[in-house]
Amino acid sequence: MPDYEVVITTDRTMMSNHHGKEFLGFLTTGPAVGLPEKVYMWLAAPKVKVDYEGKPIEAPYGLRKVEAKLIDEGFKAAIIDPDYLSRYVSSVKVLMIGHHDFFAYGPPSNEWWLITGREPINRLSFMKFMRSDAVVEAKRRGAKIIVGGPAAWQWLWELKFWKECGVDMVVEGEVERVIADIVRKALDGEELPDYVLVGPNDTPSLSEIPVIKGASINGLIEVMRGCPRGCKFCSVTLRPLRFIPLDTVKEEIEVNLRSGNSNVILHGEDVLLYGGYGVKPKPDPVIKLHELARKMVKGSIAWSHTSLASVKYSEDNFKLISKLMSEYVLSDYQEFIGVEVGIETGSPRLARTIMPAKAAPYPPDMWPEVVEDAFSIMHENNVIPAATLIVGLPGERGDDVVKTAELIDRLKPYRSVIVPMFFVPMGALRNRDWFDKNYVTSEHVDLMLKVLNHTLYWAEDILERYYMKEQHLKPARLLLKLFMSYIKWRIGKVVPTIATMIAR
Repeated sequence: MPDYEVVITTDRTMMSNHHGKEFLGFLTTGPAVGLPEKVYMWLAAPKVKVDYEGKPIEAPYGLRKVEAKLIDEGFKAAIIDPDYLSRYVSSVKVLMIGHHDFFAYGPPSNEWWLITGREPINRLSFMKFMRSDAVVEAKRRGAKIIVGGPAAWQWLWELKFWKECGVDMVVEGEVERVIADIVRKALDGEELPDYVLVGPNDTPSLSEIPVIKGASINGLIEVMRGCPRGCKFCSVTLRPLRFIPLDTVKEEIEVNLRSGNSNVILHGEDVLLYGGYGVKPKPDPVIKLHELARKMVKGSIAWSHTSLASVKYSEDNFKLISKLMSEYVLSDYQEFIGVEVGIETGSPRLARTIMPAKAAPYPPDMWPEVVEDAFSIMHENNVIPAATLIVGLPGERGDDVVKTAELIDRLKPYRSVIVPMFFVPMGALRNRDWFDKNYVTSEHVDLMLKVLNHTLYWAEDILERYYMKEQHLKPARLLLKLFMSYIKWRIGKVVPTIATMIAR
């Protein structure tokens, strides 16, 4: 058994391929309602396959990047499944732990927590992992614990737990340029700073971003970093926009293929902007990206994120959505494509002040029209959006909430899942107050009920028409159906609960 001096890992809610269905992972952001916790965890985050060393066949993409950078720099580093960490407590000198939502303070975890009064599974799972015998023993033997990832900021709200776990350092931001130096200092016994925020001066260039060495969860491959839209609630817009070269994309798809992963998820904050001009999609680079993906993979092609403005602009001007779906994505073995998009608000006034470039190249006042047109385009082309909606944006007024509710009514004909999220102070708004249940109004209740009914209606349709039809997924599909039936039954009980929240 190799003695890895640097071990990279995370808890089970992250170290899972979610039955090969990426969006099932969102179930980990809520509490285990209606199902026993073990059953809920199996549905949302089953264990992954590992090799004889306990290294997962698939691992979170962010961890893969850290692993690759450290290996390239000459360190004996590897990602280890959390169930096999105990094998390495005698050799590990630096234990690195990443996560997207360490303590469930991010959206939508914090909303489900506030509404249900129960801690989400991702929080419970992560804290249990940090208190596990393996982590405690590694620390007792002198290992340095370094944590990071998109949710690094959450440790600032958990100082007591930080101390309890003996975390030596928290790193926030893109780490490729700085991580080798940090690990080298940790191995040499040098004192580490408690918290490091990687700023723009240390943002890695394309040449500093390594090619992953092992397969990523569900074949996720990064095609771009950063976003030019500048939404004030988002931290990604603080990073410069970079497009990953096609040769690098090809290499990473090959890594996944060698591990038996025949699907690909093209990851970027706005995949349709790949190779584009600012906020305007450019068809040729996007088409070449999809030509490459379809030529290489025999399974499904998916997008992680795109913007509604890009959907509308690219279809209105180039018929790009229709072309991509008909020629490269949809086939006899792929009936739809899923993607995360952001509605955030239906209020043109809020759009102007909080996310002025969200609708670009269209004006902010057109935002509701942009949203509706994009949803219509996606519906016609079997693109299923999982859309976010932010409740309680700074400066939000009652009429803004009403306009958002009116937009949800207009979206009824279009197949989609819409998830409302309470505002979390991030990005340029990280110093603003959190939105919590004490600020919920009757307008908010009306909006959230509209969203819930919309999502449940279309979720049943999606499950019936498209989702989890593989033979080996039938038990999980049945369980998901039962879970959705339970949620529908609970709606009548949620309404008085929210009403009570307002009365307080």
